[in-house]
Amino acid sequence: MRAGYPDFRLGNVLATSFTGTLSERHGVAVERIPTPRRLVDWLVVNGLTVGSCTAAQLDLARDLRESIHAAATAAAIQAPLPASAVQAINDRSAQGRPTAILTPEGKRQWQLGSASRVEDALSVIAADAISIIAGERDGRLALCEAPTCRAAFFDTSRSRTRKWCDMNTCGNRQKKARFNTSQHQNARLSRP
Repeated sequence: MRAGYPDFRLGNVLATSFTGTLSERHGVAVERIPTPRRLVDWLVVNGLTVGSCTAAQLDLARDLRESIHAAATAAAIQAPLPASAVQAINDRSAQGRPTAILTPEGKRQWQLGSASRVEDALSVIAADAISIIAGERDGRLALCEAPTCRAAFFDTSRSRTRKWCDMNTCGNRQKKARFNTSQHQNARLSRP
């Protein structure tokens, strides 16, 4: 990754990984795509290579990210989907020109338009969000139990009981906090 920027938090689900480009939403927020170039980097890492990105396209991407987060959060808590979020997701989905292609390994891959526009990549992300929010994929939307995070994530674990968006960050922090609390309690109980 580029020096000076926080690492990307990558996952197996494109749409929720995209919402993870803004983390710690209920604490000290961490913006992982602060510049157009950084959005290009994230798209490349996720197989959506684009030629360039403008500030206006970065704004479109951030609007889509926040719309997916709002709709996924509502779906996770079984609340009505915000109309403005639904509209933004639908707009981004309709405005791109990606094509689904089949790889020799039998996997679906997205091929962006000949100009490799950011709008085409955002269309792929929006389509992915639609498929998970609509319940078309095997898994469930959940919210990270870390109090400073509360990110929406797509749980595909066998039991569908994952608690954290990412075990390496939120999960480890929560387990460490519980361990430290129990150590402090044990130390108080063992004092004469």
